This record gives sequence, structure tokens and C-alpha cells, in this order.
Amino acid sequence: MTTFAQIAPMLEGQAIEVPSWAYGNSGTRFKVFGTPGTPRTVEEKIADAATVHRFTGLAPKVALHIPWDLVDDFGALRAYAEEQGVGIGTINSNTFQDDDYKFGALTHTDPKVRQKAIDHHFECIEVMDATGSADLKIWLAEGSNYPGQADMRGRQDRLAESLRTIYDRLGEDQRLVLEYKFFEPAFYHTDVPDWGTSYAQVAALGERAVVCLDTGHHAPGTNIEFIVAQLLRLGKLGSFDFNSRFYADDDLIVGSADPFQLFRILVEVIRGGGYGPANPTGESEVAFMLDQCHNVEQKIPGQIRSVLNVQEMTARALMLDREALTAAQEAGDVLGANDIFMDAFYTDVRADLAEWREGRGLPADPMRAYAESGYQAQIEADRVGGAQLSWT
Repeated sequence: MTTFAQIAPMLEGQAIEVPSWAYGNSGTRFKVFGTPGTPRTVEEKIADAATVHRFTGLAPKVALHIPWDLVDDFGALRAYAEEQGVGIGTINSNTFQDDDYKFGALTHTDPKVRQKAIDHHFECIEVMDATGSADLKIWLAEGSNYPGQADMRGRQDRLAESLRTIYDRLGEDQRLVLEYKFFEPAFYHTDVPDWGTSYAQVAALGERAVVCLDTGHHAPGTNIEFIVAQLLRLGKLGSFDFNSRFYADDDLIVGSADPFQLFRILVEVIRGGGYGPANPTGESEVAFMLDQCHNVEQKIPGQIRSVLNVQEMTARALMLDREALTAAQEAGDVLGANDIFMDAFYTDVRADLAEWREGRGLPADPMRAYAESGYQAQIEADRVGGAQLSWT
């Protein structure tokens, strides 16, 4: 049986990128809820994200969303983030909140609309250049609602052309990361509905185009860990958007709905070389990110809980006795192999992780430490007046 002491060195350097939008107001389709202490500026979002990193040591980067996080001077924003102890991570584009994109952006039949969307991505690349970001992530709310409404083949061709134009603008150390989602807001067909479509598009672009897997973007019952294994096998898994779901794109705290699924996913990530510290060939380029909207819970503790859940399930997955598992699999020992797998999942590593954190100058219980820190009360008192930021 693998021990925690054996896997502890492989936890060093684990990084889970947090999203700026998780700290703003969000809500249901019917109501965006305001909460005390919500950031009013991008700088306040970054300060909150840096707080998650201070208490966990796990969140050294903050993803930005353009134009939600648009500022006049991104060089200054980068400097501010570094003063707070974090860096700028993935830059996310937005082609779903402009009237011109009602019938598509990168897939639109009108070349002027397509160029507008492409120009927006060029702007995002300029933000990447100014902030030191390596990844441009694209999610497209594009498709159709009725049979015959759109030429599905034509839309794929136009998407390929648009993505090629954007890809060719990237720097040598930058990547295009294409996200997929099987429905919403297009319900008859979606232009990038699954990992296969995303893979087909990025494979045609080149080595620096990869797939983003959002754990909430699948039909019920989908074997997500199989998709992880395939994309790693093909060398095209670029990043995760970790969250949890019960029905669709719920964007809940990671591991809250199905912690066993999170464990199974991380087992395949590690097995496929997608976890840097565990990868003997060098640090993996698979980025761990969160994509969450906290509607009823406090936002900073919600992010703390998520990164801790990812760390815990990573530790359990690392403790899987792969030598024994392989032997059982090759011997056709069905129940024995399953027992070995389940033993790792049921291993309680919470006390070990608390001791591991204390050894690195971090609080043993980050959730309690944050609650006792007074930070929440301070931001609720300080952030009075002005407009609270939200994802709408």
C-alpha cells in the first residue's frame, strides 16, 4: 500500500488557477444576487483570489475574462497581482454578450461579424502579452435551435477559418485552448458540443492548440475520465475547468456532487502524465483551473473549499497502488482490482494534509483560518458604495 509519506513530495508545486468571475456576483437564470463584500474592481477580485492562495498555497494564478476584467493598463494590473503574491493566468474571451453575435461570432455568415469576433481575440492576445499569460481560452455560445436554421457544415468551416486566423496571431509560448459544451444556449446543435469536435478543430491548427475539459459540460452518465484518458493519449488535453454538477452546467464547488468522479478523473490524469509533479518526463502542460459561480455561499470560502478538494483527491489518486492494480488487471482479478482502486479512494488523508500544510507555514485548516482571520468582515465593511461586479 502506498503511504502518504511516499506521495507527499509529488504534492509540491500543485497549482490550481482560480477564476476572477468567481468573486463577483452571480445567480440563477432569473436573478443575480448581491452579497456583502463583493469586489467593485478587478483589483479587488485579485485581492480576494490572492487571499485564497495565502490560506492554501494552491492558487498562484488568477484567470481573467475580457471584457469583464478590462482595464486601461494591464501592465499595472500584472504588477498589482504580483504585489499580492499571484500571477495572471488564462485569458478568457467573450463572444456571447453582444447583439451582433446573436446568430454566431466566429461562425457567423457575415464576414464583418466574424472579423469583429476575431479582433476581440486579438485584443485578448494583447492582454496576454501585457500580463504574461500563456493561454487564450475560447468558449463559444454558438449553434442553432431549429432544424434547417443553419448550415452546420458551413459553420464548422467558418469556425476553422476563424480559429486559424486567431492561432496564427499567438506568440510562440502561447496556446489556444478550445472549450466545449454539449448544449446551451443553442439547443438543436452546438458548434463545439463535445471533445471530439474540439479535438478535430485544434488538431488541425497545430501543437499549441489544445482542448479544455469543463467537468460540468457533459450529458448525465458521461464517463469523463475516459475522455481525459483519450485526450492525454492524443496529447491534446490542455486544461481543466473543475466544478461540480447535478444536472447540467451547475458550476458548483468541486467534488460537492460526486467526489468519487473527481477521484476517478485525477487517477486518469496522473496515469496519463497530466499531473506535473508525478510526471517523470517533466512538468505537464495540463492546467488545473476552477470555473465556478457562487450563488448562495460566500465566494472566498467556496474557492478555498474547491482547491482543497482537488488537492485531497489528488493525494488519494497518487496513493493508488498502481503496481498491485496492474497485476490484478493483468490476472483478470476483477474484484481484486476494484478493491485496490477503492482502497485508495477511501483513504482518509485529511490529517496528513493538515500536517503537510503546517510544515509549509500554512494553516492546518484553511477554512477555519479564513473564518477567524477577519478578512470577510473587513471587505464587507470596506466595500460599501460603488457598483458590485458580476458576470452579467
